[in-house]
Amino acid sequence: MKYVYPSVFHANEDGSYTITFPDLPGCVSEGKSLPDAMEWAQSALSECLQLMIDENEAIPPASSIKAIRTKGDTEFVTLICAETPLENAA
Repeated sequence: MKYVYPSVFHANEDGSYTITFPDLPGCVSEGKSLPDAMEWAQSALSECLQLMIDENEAIPPASSIKAIRTKGDTEFVTLICAETPLENAA
């Protein structure tokens, strides 16, 4: 099953990025560069959703990207697409 969630990328002083998913508290990732961060964000989202499925937790709906607010010039919002195995989807 495919999912798309908004994520917040925070640019750190060392050039790395910290990624959070406002709709999925605790789903956090990091990357040493923007391409690396994009890859790790997708992986983190897939793993978080799969864990929720495995634990029979309800998967919350994704917020509109327009509803997500950032804190200053060091953050931006983007959509991340992830996939979980169909056979395990609830």
